[in-house]
Amino acid sequence: MTTATEPAHRLLGMTDEEFESVVGILGREPRPAELAMYSVMWSEHCSYKSSRGHLRRFPSEAPWVVVGPGENAGVVDIGDGWLAALRIESHNHPSFVEPYQGAATGVGGILRDVFTMGARPIALWDQIRFGPLDDAQNRYLFNGVVSGIAGYGNAVGVPTVGGEVEFDPCYGSNPLVNVMCLGILRSDQLVLGTAGEPGTVAILLGRATGRDGIGGASVLASASFDEESGEKRPSVQVGDPFAEKKLIEACLELYEKGLVVGVQDLGAAGLSCATSEPAGRAGVGLEVNLDAVHTREPGMTAPELLMSESQERMMAFVMPEKVSEVLAVADKWEVESAVIGEVNRGDTLTVRHNGEIVAEVPAASLAEDAPVYERPFARPEWLDEVQGRVFDGSSLDVAQTLLDLLSDPAIGSSAWVHEQYDHMLFLNTVVGPGSDGTLLRLKGTNKALAVSTDGNGRLCYLDPRRGSARLVYEAALNVAVVGARPLAVVDNLNFGNPEKPSVMWQFVMSVEGISEACEVLGIPVVGGNVSFYNESDGNDIHPTPVVGLLGLADPAPVDPPRLSRAAEGMEVWLIGPEATPNLAGSAVQRLAGELGGLPTAPDPASARTVIGLAVEMAQHVPVLHDVSDGGVAVALAEICIASGIGATVDVEQPFGEDPHRFLALAAPGVVSAKDGPTRRIGSVGGDRIEINGARAPLADAAEAWRQAIPRALAG
Repeated sequence: MTTATEPAHRLLGMTDEEFESVVGILGREPRPAELAMYSVMWSEHCSYKSSRGHLRRFPSEAPWVVVGPGENAGVVDIGDGWLAALRIESHNHPSFVEPYQGAATGVGGILRDVFTMGARPIALWDQIRFGPLDDAQNRYLFNGVVSGIAGYGNAVGVPTVGGEVEFDPCYGSNPLVNVMCLGILRSDQLVLGTAGEPGTVAILLGRATGRDGIGGASVLASASFDEESGEKRPSVQVGDPFAEKKLIEACLELYEKGLVVGVQDLGAAGLSCATSEPAGRAGVGLEVNLDAVHTREPGMTAPELLMSESQERMMAFVMPEKVSEVLAVADKWEVESAVIGEVNRGDTLTVRHNGEIVAEVPAASLAEDAPVYERPFARPEWLDEVQGRVFDGSSLDVAQTLLDLLSDPAIGSSAWVHEQYDHMLFLNTVVGPGSDGTLLRLKGTNKALAVSTDGNGRLCYLDPRRGSARLVYEAALNVAVVGARPLAVVDNLNFGNPEKPSVMWQFVMSVEGISEACEVLGIPVVGGNVSFYNESDGNDIHPTPVVGLLGLADPAPVDPPRLSRAAEGMEVWLIGPEATPNLAGSAVQRLAGELGGLPTAPDPASARTVIGLAVEMAQHVPVLHDVSDGGVAVALAEICIASGIGATVDVEQPFGEDPHRFLALAAPGVVSAKDGPTRRIGSVGGDRIEINGARAPLADAAEAWRQAIPRALAG
């Protein structure tokens, strides 16, 4: 615990070595405002100082990549003059401290990352994880986070169209809130985060700056939780979705009229980031006058102004002759604006407050000179014992186990969550929440974009390399079953304390697994986020990378597969490699007790074959469904519940979750064993789900599945 007698840099989260580095860069002791800037810019959240060296492993190049990692969002070419912008971010720690505002401002931040690039945001996905709902604190966090996502997304007018929810004890005191956003733009609308040439003017757009959010994401996301975490609420940003909506429309008009040279979002590190990064990228200097910043609280100091992460703010860099037009557009949309600086020659960022210089630093040093740590990593000793636990499931009552799985809030219907989101905004959603992947039509074209976001802490706990690779393959298959070919990946890497060699090993292996799978599929990683220090009282979460995968359907399926289309007399086919008896990391293993074993390794050749088959079948097969949590048994039950009809199948290991498998349901003769690794396992009909002779009434299965979350919330 820190005290007031400690040096200022330690109170701001900097190490003694980092402080000495700042002294070396400046050739003197830093002023208070300078120290504030370096502290937030060199935080784990902003500088990636523990991960940057490993992130270079990701494949990030492809002919269709327009903007890769390092900008506010990745951008890919989807043909015919259209681009897609995508980004994923975490707001884990703020959401624990204040769940509604933490989640809401996470949505606001990811929206700004996308429309900063010149794109109109068209959809959101949420990946959220909590402790079990039998605990009142977890119910409070879950309710608050879902309400925050819904409240902000619905009000700002961007639909939340998919995602995933998980409940596990490891997230009990450290929930995960990851949000992905997709936007579209014409190729001539692309804007980058540059300050431009000398003479360019810096204009601050958006809400007035306040003390809410001072060091919010940058500080909270770079520290562990302890008994004092509940006292950090003032650090959590407070969002205003209506202000964000006006800011979106104002910025899009500025782009359409060609009025800006560059734009930078004010997210983590606030003005410190929005001034230094664009200037550093452009290799120029920048004069900033904090007296011109519009504020909503009196007496704010220079460090407070530079560290504040107040929401709904953007920095636009504008040629002098266009300043009046920019201010007029801002006024039209009722967006506050102020000219706060000017680009000059050299490389120095100079900041004035109350008429005096309070900071004078090399602009690029705040990002480029941030420390890079080669933290030690080592495979944890406990993993051998964990992987040695074998669970065969041979004694399970198949029918009862299926009902138990469907009653699990992590597997049962997510309707309680997604019905709070307006997923039909814009009327672009062809396949929406509750499906493997989301499919969005691109109006005025024959194209559609598909997205799947996937995470699995159980698999990655048992083997982070295999588990992470399987996430990429699963996400790719999820977009394939709605008719899209994988195009690009963004990732959100949620891990514990990187100062522990075992956690750092999990991280390194996860990066390797994602990289290997992306290389096999020929898809680039175009951006992402790292969230470390997800621990509470020394207990780390399971390593939980989340993959967001964008797919392109060109042309889009005329009538894409849906789970609700099963009908009497259809055949049930299982596509993919033969199953193994392995249940390591499966949902049924968690249901039975302790995790253990070594998950089945992915098979690159099978992955490519099965993904290709799914894309082809999506053009003519009415029902396709990925086999994942709960195995074939749960996948079949979800189809039966959605369609209101039973089915009978015989299958090896009904609860196994081996990768690269999906179900195809169609009339006789539509699917054939000649199509590839396919085998018929049963047929559709009746009012029960029958698996290997075990029978569960469809009505009971539907009740268990639909009430999973409401029943848990009711205690």
